[in-house]
Amino acid sequence: MRNKEKDEAQMAEKRNHFLAKSYELFTKKNIESVSMIEVAKECGYGTTTLYRYYSTKPELVVAVATWKWDQFINEHKSYKQSKKLNDVNAAGLFEYYLDLFLAMYQKHSDLLRFNQFFNMYIQAEGIGAEVMKPYRDMIDRQKAGFHIIYEKALQDHTIRTDESEDEIFNTTLHLMLAAVTRYAVGLVYTPDHGFNAMRELEKLKEALLLRYKT
Repeated sequence: MRNKEKDEAQMAEKRNHFLAKSYELFTKKNIESVSMIEVAKECGYGTTTLYRYYSTKPELVVAVATWKWDQFINEHKSYKQSKKLNDVNAAGLFEYYLDLFLAMYQKHSDLLRFNQFFNMYIQAEGIGAEVMKPYRDMIDRQKAGFHIIYEKALQDHTIRTDESEDEIFNTTLHLMLAAVTRYAVGLVYTPDHGFNAMRELEKLKEALLLRYKT
C-alpha cells in the first residue's frame, strides 16, 4: 500500500527541483532560448515526467516566477518579524519597503535578471490570464503587505493618503523595480569616470520618501 504523505513529499521535492533548475537555466540563458527538453535533461528526467507537472512552457515559466518571488518575499517577511517592524510607524514601514528594492540590487541581481527575461517572455508570448493567475495572486500578496502601510498611514498621517493606495503602490513598485533592474542588467549609461549605482538608487529612494512622507 502506497504512503500518501510520502508520495506527496516526493512530488513536492521533484516539483521544487524542476523550479530551481529552470530558474538557473532561464536566468543564465534567457527564457526564450531554453526548451522543455533542455529543462528535463538538466533535471535528470524525461520530458514526459516534466510535462506531468507543467503541461506547457508558459505554465512552467509562470510557476518559476511565482516561486522565486515568493521566496524573496518570505525571506524579508521573516526579517521584518525579527525586527519587530509592526511597532514602526507608516513612514518607517514605507522606507523599509523601498529598501527592499535596494536589497534586491545588492543581493539578488539574478532575480532582477530573471524578471527582465520574464517580462519580455510573457509579452512576446501573450500569455493569458488563466496561466498568469498564480503570478497575479503573488502580486496581490505584495499589495496586502503594502495595504498595512497605507492603513497605518490613515491613522498616524506619516505618509500621504491624498493619493490612492493603488496609485502609490503601483508608482513605487514600477519606479523602483525598473531602476534596480536596469542597473542590475547593465542597461544604464556608463560615463568614462564610472558611477556609484547604489548612491544613485539611494537618491531615487530619497525622492520617493520626499514625495510621500508628510
